[in-house]
Amino acid sequence: MRIDHPVRPGLRMDCADGGRLLLTQGGRPVLFARQRVTHRGLHYARTGRYVSPLAPLRADQARDFAAFAAPGSQEWTERWAAYAEAGLRAASEGPLHEGEWNLGPVARGWFVDGNWPKLLTHDPDRGHLTWFGYGDPVEDARDLLPLRALSAPGAARVKAYRRQYREGVLPPVLVWWISGLNSPVVLDGHDRLVAALAEGGRPTVLELSRTLDATYRATMAERPIQEYEHRMAALDDGPLSRIQGSAAGRRLAETLRSIEAVPEITRAWPLAGGVAEWERAVAAHVPGWAPPSERPDDRAAG
Repeated sequence: MRIDHPVRPGLRMDCADGGRLLLTQGGRPVLFARQRVTHRGLHYARTGRYVSPLAPLRADQARDFAAFAAPGSQEWTERWAAYAEAGLRAASEGPLHEGEWNLGPVARGWFVDGNWPKLLTHDPDRGHLTWFGYGDPVEDARDLLPLRALSAPGAARVKAYRRQYREGVLPPVLVWWISGLNSPVVLDGHDRLVAALAEGGRPTVLELSRTLDATYRATMAERPIQEYEHRMAALDDGPLSRIQGSAAGRRLAETLRSIEAVPEITRAWPLAGGVAEWERAVAAHVPGWAPPSERPDDRAAG
């Protein structure tokens, strides 16, 4: 997607010194976070003020889209992506700002299957996300951060989505990759997420991210292209050369696709007032939350 405006979106990440992050929506604090000094994770606090930038789905939309194309198919996924794009472009409190963006299935193997169930049992409003483990609590190794508290599996709206999951028509969950968190966050579909997990399944996920700079993509592609050219030049005219050439071509295509799937760094804006304003906002909106700048085990492990 090419976005021409706004320069500063309604849902954006602000930052201050010391790994301090603040996600705001329409000027409302939504999420506070502070990165650990060892860069092994972060502490976060949700304020409960997040609102999806997309309009609520009508009950018949899932079945209408399923009638258009088989759920899970490329056509079905593309239609939901187009629906999400239109909603995000029209949203005054969404994350889009000028530049190039990707919106589609997560193509880089980010989600670990065993981490999904943790969201139903361990999703505190004030918690910790580990990036690499190293002795951190197992439940802190999660691949997705909801921006509001998840509903109970028995909530009325979740029950409706659970029926859609059993019918095979449940719409995708929309997430946004935020590099400062080293995690996607849920933009739309918190209840659909719970529904899929409560049924013992996994949600279909569409991820929004900034597109990697074209010059950097070209630089990353230089070496695999050179290796492919050298490999092809070394092939003889024997009976296996066509098979070997085809295999090399497929490997190159997979490598180039993986490069295309790498998200660009998420843009953040300097927080007006810096550290003092961040600390003031924490005291006002998440009183009592005081994230340690360093976990007790960091010094011993470092």
